[in-house]
Amino acid sequence: MADRYFDQMGAHFARKIYDGPKGAVRLAVLTRDLQEWLPAICEPDQSLRVLDVGAGLGHMSEWLLGQGHRVTLADPSPEMLDAARERLKPLVSAYPVTYLLSPLQDLPANGETYDLVICHAVLEWLEDPAQAINALRQLCTPEGRISLAFYNRDALVYKNLIKGQFRKLAKNQLAGSKRSLTPQQPLDPALVATWVAQSRLQCLEKSGIRVFYDYMPAEFQSQLETAEIVEQELLYSRHPTYRDMGRYLHWWLSPAE
Repeated sequence: MADRYFDQMGAHFARKIYDGPKGAVRLAVLTRDLQEWLPAICEPDQSLRVLDVGAGLGHMSEWLLGQGHRVTLADPSPEMLDAARERLKPLVSAYPVTYLLSPLQDLPANGETYDLVICHAVLEWLEDPAQAINALRQLCTPEGRISLAFYNRDALVYKNLIKGQFRKLAKNQLAGSKRSLTPQQPLDPALVATWVAQSRLQCLEKSGIRVFYDYMPAEFQSQLETAEIVEQELLYSRHPTYRDMGRYLHWWLSPAE
C-alpha cells in the first residue's frame, strides 16, 4: 500500500468534505479546541510559527492566519497546494505565507521546527502512520504542541455494526476503494496511542469530531439546520461517553519531558 495523494480531486474533495454539515462540524470542533488549548503555549498577542501538514484546501491555515500566526503549508499535491494558495491570497497577514510541496515524511530534513504542528486527516492515507508520528515529533519544538486529528477505526466498526454488515467486519474490509474518500487505513486509537508514546509524545487533551451526526439516518439529518448540528456536536464532543465515538479524533500532543 502506497501513500495516497489528492491530485485531480480538489473539487470533489471540497464538495464531499467541506460543503455541508460534516465539514462545518469538523472545522467548528477543531477551531474551538485550538482556541481553548493554544493559550497554554501562546500569549494573547503572540505569533506562533505554525506548520499545517497535509494542508489540503487551506481551511485551517485560513483560521490560523486570522489569529495572527505565521503559517507554513505543506502538501504533496500540487493541485491542493494551488487551491490553498488561492483561498489564502485575499487574506491580509503581517507575515508571508510559505508553501512547501512535500509529503510529511520529507519535512524533517529541512531542519525547521515549529511551535504548532497541525496534522489533520493525514495519517489514515499513509502507508506508515507510525513513522509519520515520529516525523511530527521531529518538527515540533520542545515547548510546542501537535494538533493531531485522525480517522477513527472504532467509529467505522460501530457504524458497520449498526448497519448489520457483519460479514464485512469479519473480513476486515474497512478500507476505502482507490477512488473513495473513505481512508485506506482507518486507525485504531489504541495503536495510535502506542505510536504516540513511542515517539516520546504525550496526549494532553482529546475531542471527538462528529460524535453522532454520521450515525444519524439520512431522513433525520435532512430535518436539521447545520447550526443546530454544530451546536450539539460541540456540546457532546468531549463528553466521556461520546467523545471516542467521533468519526475523527482530535488529540493535543506535547513532547514528553
